Amino acid sequence: MAHIDYYFSFLSAWIYLSDGRLEKIAAKHGATVTYKPFDLLTAFDRLGAPRPSERPEGRKIYRMQELKRFKAKSGLPMNLTPPFWPTNVAPASYALIAAQEAVRKGSDGDLGKLVNSLSAAMWRDDKDISEDAVITEALQQAGFDPMLSMTGMLTGAELYPSNLEDAMTAGVFGSPFFIVTDTDERFWGQDRLDMLDDYLGTL
Repeated sequence: MAHIDYYFSFLSAWIYLSDGRLEKIAAKHGATVTYKPFDLLTAFDRLGAPRPSERPEGRKIYRMQELKRFKAKSGLPMNLTPPFWPTNVAPASYALIAAQEAVRKGSDGDLGKLVNSLSAAMWRDDKDISEDAVITEALQQAGFDPMLSMTGMLTGAELYPSNLEDAMTAGVFGSPFFIVTDTDERFWGQDRLDMLDDYLGTL
């Protein structure tokens, strides 16, 4: 059974555009997934890459054109310039980490749905995912105890920095980033999910 480490940041619009496809691909191939939200902006700093606000104007223009193209292709409702972007995504990341720990202990909540709910809150619903009310709503929608946003804070705060270190060690440089850990095969971007699907079919 293949295993996928899924590195991502809720700051990334491409997470929203993934639209649950990773979970469908993993289920198709019987693969397992570990969700590893990480501090993308700090990763850029450590890699010597410019943050989005510091990128050359030409790259900013291209990013927006790409978002428009992929939005149209996906058919998803999306605000390309959400009012709360960028925001502090650490609280939402902590909640996701806490939810994953809860699943390991027997919770039947849906981690993929939680990722999608939080991402949609920012990129579709114009909500600030640093706010506890938004996080608890997403937890409820995904079948988790909404109190995880509080009770899981310590666990999330402890593991979130570790995810960044894991990302740096694994060679991650963007979001979303998928690594088939069995073979160290790497895929960057939601537009590589079809290739991930094809690759898992060869294992």
